[in-house]
Amino acid sequence: MGTDTSFKKVKMLLQQNFEKITKNETHLFEVDLDKDEFWNLYLDSFPSGTNEVFRKRREYDCSCCRGFIKNIGNVVVIKDNKIITIWDFKIDDPVFKPVFEAMSNHIKSKAVSNIFISKFSKIGTDKNFEKTESVIQWDHFHLELPTKFVDRSSSSKNEIQGDFRDTRNVFKRSLDELTEDSVLVVLDLISQNSLYKGTEWKPVLTEFLNKKRIYDALPEDEKSNYTWEQSVKVGGVIGRIRNHSIGTLLIDISEDVDLDVAVRKYEKVVAPISYKRPTAIFTKKMLDDAKKTIEELGYMDSLNRRFAKLDDIRINNILFSNKDSVKRIIGGESVFDEMSKDVSAINPKKFSKVEEISIDDFIDKILPTATEIDVLFEGKHMSNMVSLIAPENKDSKNMFKWDNSFSWAYTGNITDSMVKQNVKNAGGNVDGVLRFSIQWNDIDKDKNDLDAHCIEPCGNHIYYMQKNNVKTTGNLDIDITNPSDNVHAVENITWTDITKMGKGVYRFSVHNYCYRGGRSGFRAEIEFNGQIYSFDYTKEVKQDQMVHVADVKFDGVNFTIDEKLPSNVSSREIWNLKTNQFVPVSVVMYSPNYWDEQNGIGHKHYFFMLKECINPELPNAFYNEFLKEELLKHKRVFEAIGGKMAVKYVNDQLSGVGYSSTKRNELIVKVKGQIDRLLKIKI
Repeated sequence: MGTDTSFKKVKMLLQQNFEKITKNETHLFEVDLDKDEFWNLYLDSFPSGTNEVFRKRREYDCSCCRGFIKNIGNVVVIKDNKIITIWDFKIDDPVFKPVFEAMSNHIKSKAVSNIFISKFSKIGTDKNFEKTESVIQWDHFHLELPTKFVDRSSSSKNEIQGDFRDTRNVFKRSLDELTEDSVLVVLDLISQNSLYKGTEWKPVLTEFLNKKRIYDALPEDEKSNYTWEQSVKVGGVIGRIRNHSIGTLLIDISEDVDLDVAVRKYEKVVAPISYKRPTAIFTKKMLDDAKKTIEELGYMDSLNRRFAKLDDIRINNILFSNKDSVKRIIGGESVFDEMSKDVSAINPKKFSKVEEISIDDFIDKILPTATEIDVLFEGKHMSNMVSLIAPENKDSKNMFKWDNSFSWAYTGNITDSMVKQNVKNAGGNVDGVLRFSIQWNDIDKDKNDLDAHCIEPCGNHIYYMQKNNVKTTGNLDIDITNPSDNVHAVENITWTDITKMGKGVYRFSVHNYCYRGGRSGFRAEIEFNGQIYSFDYTKEVKQDQMVHVADVKFDGVNFTIDEKLPSNVSSREIWNLKTNQFVPVSVVMYSPNYWDEQNGIGHKHYFFMLKECINPELPNAFYNEFLKEELLKHKRVFEAIGGKMAVKYVNDQLSGVGYSSTKRNELIVKVKGQIDRLLKIKI
């Protein structure tokens, strides 16, 4: 380069400046520029007459300094989102001052593109000597890098830079796309313990939120430098937060995905199948907004609910009322007399050939002349147990879509199939064209390891060892091996594409893989064409026993079922009633959404309220699907309120069995009227 004193001073000032600007830094950065162009800028920026040709090239053009400028000349420090170059220092030298200014300005016009990585501590050559007629010392640009800037790992420079670059790019995208509200919502869910392992993310989210707020307040021209500077400080977890499970949740919330859907997607990734969220999904802000709406619209008094009584109901909404439900039937010896004397359990098979009648014909033709009705209360009715719920203040404003303030709740706090809902809660797919679900551990503690099995027409066996068949779309998506206390155990097999399903018989069975003392049996459901076929196996399933539930035949278009489940007669108490005995009906009615000749507001349900039936559960006060549209914008809060508000107990509550018009079912009744009849009602 040169031997003059002025260059040595410049060289020293450059070294001092580098030490100064990098003292508290952990990483250096590079800007994106053409290094050959940058080298020429250096040479061409010398004032006229100060860089004369020396021998065959210009005086300051040497391979040592060219290597230095190309290797580290574009390296910068980022402080407070501003670029500081190694050429930024005070210099009075008239030769080098314009050169360094030109280089600095050129660098600052470019964008940071990489982290600076060096495998060597020495950049450039300090000095060398040339012997001609005398020995000449040549000085060059040179730096000794502190140890913190020297990489000694086995990874290549490109690999390391690529990793840092990816982190920065994800960090910037996270700051751009994830909203502040999404982070606040997730932090709120964590604070109320509504997010599985959410507390582990609280420090990360808090730090990210701080960075996000700073970033959003910056001018656009500073944001890129900010993300480079901060990405090396925050580390990979925060830097790549968008790519983590919590990031998926933040993305969904930022994109206005329904909060419950977003959280369920997150839980499906991180939580075990048996996980049940301890509280409903809502935030403090959502709660405050909902409270404001409830108060403004006058619904505050409507939230208090109780079990309904007979005198709550207007006569025109009662299809049948048994005025003397306790009176025994008097007359000659008949099947009814025989049954009334039989205090032991009754075998439903005894009535397998009784007269069948549709529910609509039963209502239109039988109820008008009936004076007494008794229902054969079977164990399979467990999932049909239902209670009618009334407002505590009858004058409170109606919250529901229909023209009255009454609601209903089936056992397990659902509005339809209990098994289906529990499968859905466990993360199973219940929307296929054919579904087989089983459930156990719901009546008595039952730790057995039951398995759902299906043998497809092609001979393929779907079960825990072979969970899916890509060709037919059959998939077992829930496999419970060790049921948790107080948690319904379920397994589920679903087919999603009817065009890929083979013709023939699908054989459904339940196998006890590991017997652990459970004796309560299981429930099963098979669903197709919008119809649910329910089975209740109440016997003990022994070790390695395979229970054949049903065969479903598929002809390429339609499904038909051949029920194979063996029945068992036993008696147990459900909601204060003994099973497999006739129980007097106090009232028959439609569900409230079909009272007063209303039609089309959701599914129609048929309620047979039973004498002395008492709901021992804590039913929801109401459900979101019942609410008026003006309240649904706060549906997460209302879901929590519905589950939290206690339904007040009353004497003579209206509870019994209910049936949805969309699901296949049946019940046996004995009717006293103009003619005494024994009927099997088909629903």
